[in-house]
Amino acid sequence: MRAGVALTVVAALVGLGATGVLAQEFLADRSASVTGQQVRAGAALPVTPQVSRPVAASRGGRGRLPQVDASWAARAAQATGIPVPAVTAYARATLAAPKRCELGWTTLAGIGWVESQHGTIGGRTLGRDGRSSSPILGPALDGGEGLAAIRSTAQTAALHGNPTWDHAMGPMQFIPSTWSRFSRDGDGDGVKDPHDIDDAAASAAAYLCFDGHDLTTSSGWNAAIFSYNHDNGYVNAVYAAANRYGLAVQ
Repeated sequence: MRAGVALTVVAALVGLGATGVLAQEFLADRSASVTGQQVRAGAALPVTPQVSRPVAASRGGRGRLPQVDASWAARAAQATGIPVPAVTAYARATLAAPKRCELGWTTLAGIGWVESQHGTIGGRTLGRDGRSSSPILGPALDGGEGLAAIRSTAQTAALHGNPTWDHAMGPMQFIPSTWSRFSRDGDGDGVKDPHDIDDAAASAAAYLCFDGHDLTTSSGWNAAIFSYNHDNGYVNAVYAAANRYGLAVQ
C-alpha cells in the first residue's frame, strides 16, 4: 500500500488485502499459473496484462453511474467463469474510474480472484445483489502469526462484527482504516458496504487510481498492484489472473 496510507504503518500486514493468510491456500494451488518473473518493489513487469474493454450501455449523466451492457457482461462471465455480478461490478468501476488512470476491468478481476475468488471462496456463492452468501473476513488482526495488532472501534466492529480486533473485509479484503478513506458507493444504492462487490470494486479502483499511476505502462501497473499488497508473489498472481481474463474476452 502507498506510503502515507494507514496500512503502511503496519509492517506485518503487507498491503490492503489479507492474501498472505486468507488466500494462501488457493494461491499455492495455482502457483503454476503465475508468471515466472520475480518482481521487485518498483520494478516493471515485462508487459502489462492483456486488457479487454467493457461495453457500456450508458455512460451516465452528471452524478450518475455508468451502466454496463448486460449482454457483454454475460459473454464475459461465460468466457472467464467469473460470476455475472462480479464482472458487472468490475466493469462499472472501470467505466467510472478517471480516464487518466486507464484502469482495466481485468485488473480488478485479477485482484478479486486472488483476494476471494470473486466472493466465492470457501464454497460461497455471490448473489445478484453483489454480496457473498456469508461474509468474507480475514483473520483477526490481533498481532498473532505475524499479523498486525489493530483494535476495532464501535464503528469498525459494525462492519465485521468483532468488538476487539479489526479484520480485512469483503471480496476485495479492505481493512477498516483503508475502507474509511477510499470507500465508494459502486452501485448507487446510497450505502458503502465492503461486503458488496459493487462497492468494493469501486473502492479498489479509487485506491489504484489515487496515486496517478498510468496502468497502461508496465511500471505503472506493477507499482499500483504492489501498492495494493506489498508482496511480489501477489503482483505475479494478480498479473496471471488479469492476463488470463483479458485473453479470454476479446
